[in-house]
Amino acid sequence: MIFITNFKIASGSITAYLAGLIESTKLTKYYKKIMTDLKDAGNYLIKVSESIPSLDECVSFVTDPSCGAISTFSGTTRDNFQQKTVTKLSYEGYIPMAEKELRKICAEANEKFPSIVKIAAVHILGDCPVSKASCILAASSPHRKDAIYCVEFLIEELKGRVPLWKRESYK
Repeated sequence: MIFITNFKIASGSITAYLAGLIESTKLTKYYKKIMTDLKDAGNYLIKVSESIPSLDECVSFVTDPSCGAISTFSGTTRDNFQQKTVTKLSYEGYIPMAEKELRKICAEANEKFPSIVKIAAVHILGDCPVSKASCILAASSPHRKDAIYCVEFLIEELKGRVPLWKRESYK
């Protein structure tokens, strides 16, 4: 058992300290997962809700002085689908399950693109009128390539795995 007392928490210092303990004592996979979860807790903005952060708020979250690149995706409701006029989209889902899957996808993105520093992944529930964003993704990294590929990975995985259902309304 590890006890930490009188430990001044500075940005990332507890994460670095625990990482050192894990590596030096060769703790089990279980403890490494806890460490990863602790590290990731402050690096992900994940929200599925009737009210989601704006693109600017997502960019602000992923902004980091160590990063020279931020890539974003904003999925908006278009006004047409197969020659029909769309008035709105409506999304349904179970928030805890959707957010849990988004968190898994973010962790996978971090494994696939290790230079990623922060990720924002938000999706609306309820009605989404034409031209409004239903999904916003953002990722930051020191260089552009990983940020761009990370956002592409996030949207493809989100669309295929996150349990959200879309209903289109037409004129």
